[in-house]
Amino acid sequence: MTFSIFEGQGPSQIIFQFKASPLAVTFKLTGETDDIFQIQPDGLLYHNKALDRETRAVHKLQVSALDADGNTVEGPVPITIEVKDINDNRPVFLQPKYEGSVRQNSRPGKPFMYVNATDLDDPATPNGQLIYQIIMQLPKVNNVMYFQINNKTGAISLTREGSQELDPLKNPSYKLVVSVQDMGGQNDHSFSDSTSVDIMVKENIWKAPEPVEIEENSTNPYPIKITQVQWNDPGALYSLVDKEKPSKFPFSIDQEGNIYVTQPLDREEKDAYVFYAVAKDEHGKPLAFPLQIQVKVKDINDNPPTCPSAVTVLEVQENEQIGSSIGTLIAHDMDEENNINSVLGYRIVDQTPKVPRDGLFLVQSYSGTFQLAVQSLRKRDTPQYNLTVEVSDKDFKTLCFVQVNIIDINDQIPIFEKPDYGNLTLPEDTAIGTVILTIQATDVDEPHTGSSKILYRITQGDSEGRLEIETDPETNTGYVKVKKPLDFEAVAAHNIVFQAENPEPLVHGVQYNASSSATFRLIVTDVNEAPQFSQQVYQAKVSEDVAKGTKVGNVTAKDPEGLDISYSLRGDKRGWLKIDPVTGEIFSVAPLDREAESLYRVQVVATEVGGSSLSSMAQFHLTLMDVNDNPPRLAKEYTGLFFCHPPKAPESLIFEATDDDQQSFRGRHFTFSLGSESLQKDWEVSKINGTHASLSTKHTGFEERVYHIPVRINDGGRPPLEGTVSLPVTFCKCVEDRCFQPAGHMPGIPTVGVTVGVLLTTFLVIGIILAVVFFQIKKNKGQHNVESAQASEVKPLRN
Repeated sequence: MTFSIFEGQGPSQIIFQFKASPLAVTFKLTGETDDIFQIQPDGLLYHNKALDRETRAVHKLQVSALDADGNTVEGPVPITIEVKDINDNRPVFLQPKYEGSVRQNSRPGKPFMYVNATDLDDPATPNGQLIYQIIMQLPKVNNVMYFQINNKTGAISLTREGSQELDPLKNPSYKLVVSVQDMGGQNDHSFSDSTSVDIMVKENIWKAPEPVEIEENSTNPYPIKITQVQWNDPGALYSLVDKEKPSKFPFSIDQEGNIYVTQPLDREEKDAYVFYAVAKDEHGKPLAFPLQIQVKVKDINDNPPTCPSAVTVLEVQENEQIGSSIGTLIAHDMDEENNINSVLGYRIVDQTPKVPRDGLFLVQSYSGTFQLAVQSLRKRDTPQYNLTVEVSDKDFKTLCFVQVNIIDINDQIPIFEKPDYGNLTLPEDTAIGTVILTIQATDVDEPHTGSSKILYRITQGDSEGRLEIETDPETNTGYVKVKKPLDFEAVAAHNIVFQAENPEPLVHGVQYNASSSATFRLIVTDVNEAPQFSQQVYQAKVSEDVAKGTKVGNVTAKDPEGLDISYSLRGDKRGWLKIDPVTGEIFSVAPLDREAESLYRVQVVATEVGGSSLSSMAQFHLTLMDVNDNPPRLAKEYTGLFFCHPPKAPESLIFEATDDDQQSFRGRHFTFSLGSESLQKDWEVSKINGTHASLSTKHTGFEERVYHIPVRINDGGRPPLEGTVSLPVTFCKCVEDRCFQPAGHMPGIPTVGVTVGVLLTTFLVIGIILAVVFFQIKKNKGQHNVESAQASEVKPLRN
């Protein structure tokens, strides 16, 4: 048997009443009684003292029943007493004071020390469940907690703020007060204890090293140690990471944190490296943020100067003043900029040709700018100079080549070959593009340059721009062409002045004069021209219901020679229009119909009166605007409408209406009604939409025949028009949903007698025609025989 008893209960607590056979007169208790458990002779088991779980949590007992002689009658029976825990012990820290240290910038949440407390109560119950808490931090800067504790394990670590802000130079130590509570800290009757924790802040040695400088192309043996990183505690695993992930990475790190360069570096290939050192724990987790490693490649003078191109070309105008800058040679050096290794010097070592003398040029030693040294240059001495220039840095020299071209200046004006090109007579209908004159001027400046190229323009006599001049770029010949039609009536004679100029401005002190100008007189003769309309297409717009004789438009034309004009129409196929031959006014002479032709096109002819009677033609377009002049009608012919007879229920059919007038943007809106009030008891018309309606029967008592139902359709126009249509509806017997009618005389089909009469009449007519034809053939044949006999009498015999 097993009994559970809370510890701390008062004495003389009954546990169980045992019973035994009649032979038993008493009971005996043995085992771990600890003088606490007793049994009375009548079998009453009890404890005489309070139990203590922390002294013994389980008592193993045996109960036996004895007779009067002390012999065992029953048993022994095993008894287990479990002492249940109560919260009668307070937690106690193992140390009254703890000391620890932490590195600044340590990773937040990573424990650097532990505090521990014990509680004698049962750990499997809330009585022994301990909760840790930091209740004080000194100093507490800006009311921010730098430390945190795991409430179950007592592990102390930095908060995120502590990881970022701890600084041994500002506060080298901190004091914490840590408490522990049992009952999981959830009960007002729980016990607690506290302890102090002194924490020293140590300097973080996980810091990025100073930038490293490595001389390029070093001949020292590799690898070469260049710097070192170190984690705050031993056992860290180090690695290097380059975010650019180059194909070759010339650095490595060992497990002591020493960083090496593994091969020679070339500054001209890459002048700096930035990568990161990473420290991880044995599980591969980062211990802290990566450190940035900066490596600068130090330049050495290992590159000679280079020329910008095989030959640098400079240009200078002749007569340029002494000291004038004529251009710059910019050489390059691959070594580091703004460094002694890349400072270049320039020196002219040769000039070809040396005419009119040597030393015509000088170059600035460090800028490479060339200047005229002793005199101005003339192109007739030589059009080109070739210079050899030595470019050097502190260790290397390079020869570069410079070509100086002498440019002719525009100091000569174009001169016409003759000042007057005489007179020329042309008819006013000379074709556009016709070359009417060739002019020529010369310029002695350098050929094929802006100084010698000649552009011609007309400065007087052609304000309308009827002429143009094209220049041959090879010969400077000018071709005068007709650009716009000549007009005798406007200008009968043109006194033209030509001006020859260069596209390049003349030098200072030189100006164009009379030698650069020439004259020419163009006389235009009259040609009889056809009348000219003011426009090629005339447009007008009228309503289609205008009265006869209404003016619908007018046209105007003029004869260049001032002759009178007569107007006429062509293409008036409907005979709707007429034109006043004198004024050009156009009138309607018949009713117009937009539905027949909405855009009416005719041609207007203007003919000069007298002279050569020349004429010209223009288009007249008359747009007819719609009026409501067409009543509604059925959209199609409805011939096969039927209902099956006898009808079983009222039925309906759908029909559609339309009219020939122009449809508005809102569409058509017809209304429908029966054409006779007497039909309203049998039939009904219902509107479906603006164009459709349904015709329905109101009962089933219809005869088997054809009914013609009149329907009125109103278009609602301005003015409204109404049309009455007839819908033929047949009531007939149906076979397979089709109307069936027995054979017999149908409307429009001839009877049998009529049919036989028609056939006999047809055969009679055919017989008469055949008889006439046969008689005519017989007559022609007899006449032919007579003529043959007569011919044989007069024809001589032949062998």
